[in-house]
Amino acid sequence: MTPKKIKLLFSVFLLLSSFFLIAQPAEKLVKIVVAPDHADWVYKPGETARFQVTVMKNSEPVRNVKIRYELGPEQMVPAKTDSAVLKDGQFRIEGGTMKESGFLRCKVSAVVDGVRYDNLATAAYSPEKIKPTTESPADFVQFWDKAKAEAAKVPMDVKLTLLPERCTEKVNVYHASIQNYKVGTRLYGILCVPKKAGKYPALLKVPGAGVRPYYGDVATAENGVITFEMGIHGIPVTMEPSVYADMGRSVLDGYMFYNLDDRDRYYYKRVYLGCVRAVDFICSLPEFDGSTLVVTGGSQGGALSIVTAGLDSRVKYLASFYPALCDLTGYLHGRAGGWPHMFNQWNKAFNAKPDKIETSRYYDVVNFARLVKVPGYYSWGYNDVTCPPTSMYAAYNVIGAPKSLNVYEETGHWTYPEQNDKLRKWLLEKLLGKN
Repeated sequence: MTPKKIKLLFSVFLLLSSFFLIAQPAEKLVKIVVAPDHADWVYKPGETARFQVTVMKNSEPVRNVKIRYELGPEQMVPAKTDSAVLKDGQFRIEGGTMKESGFLRCKVSAVVDGVRYDNLATAAYSPEKIKPTTESPADFVQFWDKAKAEAAKVPMDVKLTLLPERCTEKVNVYHASIQNYKVGTRLYGILCVPKKAGKYPALLKVPGAGVRPYYGDVATAENGVITFEMGIHGIPVTMEPSVYADMGRSVLDGYMFYNLDDRDRYYYKRVYLGCVRAVDFICSLPEFDGSTLVVTGGSQGGALSIVTAGLDSRVKYLASFYPALCDLTGYLHGRAGGWPHMFNQWNKAFNAKPDKIETSRYYDVVNFARLVKVPGYYSWGYNDVTCPPTSMYAAYNVIGAPKSLNVYEETGHWTYPEQNDKLRKWLLEKLLGKN
């Protein structure tokens, strides 16, 4: 193996090791196990949820350990805080209830041998009845139709650079540079195309939040699928990882709030239109079969999957994991809102202004979810503190298209290997008719 390939593989390993979409939290010596007393974690409004707590070390209960706990609606100020000593390592928190649909969260902490440990569990109250707090602007569709029409006039000016060190016997890998929604702006990503002559289905992979390099989905491409893994920031995606880390700490720090006071200049306008431009690009490829196009992603990418399917009828299926940017105004109505939590107690003073609230409605995933017409696969957990389940259900519940939700109650902003494998099988079935 050449030094160049060794360096590339090492970079991929570092990226995947820290990427929240595929990794479970690291195992710890002491585990706090918290679980509601309903096996499915679901309750009816008015029912009392009780939480069983066990502190474990070496798979045995830790006796006489002191815990502190708090209970209340997710992301809100706790309604109850207390402590207890677990004589036999176990304790039942009598819990509380909710009068309306939502999520009741129990957080528990303990100090063992000088180290603090934390965990939580979240009881769901009729989540299928959660309704969004955000409103769709009267001209929402017209706004985006106009934006797409203007962007469509901009030439793509595609530039592909072969990356020989990433190619395999079956797949060519390219760094793609495409003109985005206006002249002079660029969209970058990694394109993987099967070498064998033919027509292929395509998978668009939209990114989670942050700033990072991309390596492309070569494995899926080797199964006979065109894959395009796009970036959103208008910068090449093949630079050294340290460059992105520096940008994430400086010029792109807090990008999700840039120009929030102006619906035409808000940062995500370039991002959403960039997703449509990525579809333009895929559809222009001579190897594309002209029909089967799937979009997928998690967190910010989960949001972009819904947005892309809502904006572009050329998308035939979508798969969204714990979507961000859902029901952003939840915090203004006394409940959790979606990432990036622009109106929570820490950001409210700066962002909760009429112009910013109005702009948020044009970019809220809820309002794109209403437009989705294609089958979708969705998955998340109740313990997610990054993308609160209240916000995700607010979007999911307004989708009128065929949909399938796979809940992994205990997960937070991460996935089990089995969860990823189920998604992979679903994608291959939609793309290739097999699993």
